[in-house]
Amino acid sequence: MVIESVTTRPWRWSKRVLPQHTDHGGVMWHGAYVAWLEEARVEALAAVGLPYGVVSEAGLEMPVVRLEIDYRQALHHGEQVLLESWALPRKGVRWPWRSRWLCSDGEVAAEARVELVLVRFDGGRRTLLRQAPEPLGEALRRLQQGPEPPA
Repeated sequence: MVIESVTTRPWRWSKRVLPQHTDHGGVMWHGAYVAWLEEARVEALAAVGLPYGVVSEAGLEMPVVRLEIDYRQALHHGEQVLLESWALPRKGVRWPWRSRWLCSDGEVAAEARVELVLVRFDGGRRTLLRQAPEPLGEALRRLQQGPEPPA
């Protein structure tokens, strides 16, 4: 998988591979990658002023409907990793994200493609939304722009 050409700055998080992220051999477990992707999306929403709790309280959720991860090299216990993520423009009802894990030497350890949809839960009924209600719509637009450049 190749990260699509993007013009915005990525959202970035520096993470350390901890014991709970690894298998018995000290290699990062595949499920930990998925957890880091979700953490990155939740943190990015908070960074643009919309904590995920506010989204949930409004009866909205963004379930994953597609997930692909290409593993290039193993990450190990104790390694410092940079996770870069881009929120891409919506494609119909799908909201794609692209992410990659970078080792401290700059090598790409893994790349991911995730697609989400926006769903409203109302009285046990689920409705797929084609448009995001405000303030979520504005937050999604800000996520696509990437973080503000450092001053």
